[in-house]
Amino acid sequence: MKWMRGWLKGLFALMLMVTGLAHAASTNDYVLGAGDSIRITVYQNQDLTLETRITDAGTISYPLLGDVKLGGLTVTEAEKKLATGLKDGNFLKQPQVSILVLQVVANQVSVLGQVNRPGRYPLQSGSNKLSEILAQAGGIVAGVGSDIVVVSGKRDGKAFRKEIDFPKVFAASGSESDFQLENGDAVWVDRAPMIYIYGEVQRPGPLRLERDMTVLQALASAGGLTLRGTERGIRVNRRDAAGHVQVLQPGLNDVLQPNDIIYIKESLF
Repeated sequence: MKWMRGWLKGLFALMLMVTGLAHAASTNDYVLGAGDSIRITVYQNQDLTLETRITDAGTISYPLLGDVKLGGLTVTEAEKKLATGLKDGNFLKQPQVSILVLQVVANQVSVLGQVNRPGRYPLQSGSNKLSEILAQAGGIVAGVGSDIVVVSGKRDGKAFRKEIDFPKVFAASGSESDFQLENGDAVWVDRAPMIYIYGEVQRPGPLRLERDMTVLQALASAGGLTLRGTERGIRVNRRDAAGHVQVLQPGLNDVLQPNDIIYIKESLF
């Protein structure tokens, strides 16, 4: 058993190392922007350590180099740019520059609604797809969140809003593309649409409206009819666009709509 414990410890250490490397790679891929706070350190050169904020013009003022434009560069690219400046200016022979992002202000998107970890998330270089940001937010809450994801923001200075049928992003048909997010976008995941069923069914109450759910499927989700229920006694109360409630007598294969109220009457015989 000792070898097993040793093997498990080694595996756990390896997992931690891989997680740390992935986090470091993700941080190094972050694109710096206006308002971001950073700490710059140079190995064995304490006097070149600097904590600063990137200006609206995307620049910083750095010792020996003056104004340096870092906005629009990844952390790795910014480190190389500073190192090159120090070397080409004959200030250091082999400068080793490290940048730590202290506070992210630029290049963020907000993820709100029915996700496991709502909040603000930075856009990484080459990693600004909707699926990737939702993954960072822990994904859509199972059984609660809607399949329709709304992205709003600005494009070309104009207000922008797009509804994305998220499951279709991964469909074989490719009918929906994995949307590219931009700085300042907001991602909203609403609650899934509901229907309500009562009367002579085994489990009356609210139900999540699944895609293309029929009356028969709703009855099955509610446990089916009671011994006193009858399929001839099914009624659907549906509110139209004008707000008026219509009472319908649907077929079992009719597709339901959000907020439909299904009533199952008691059989008279």
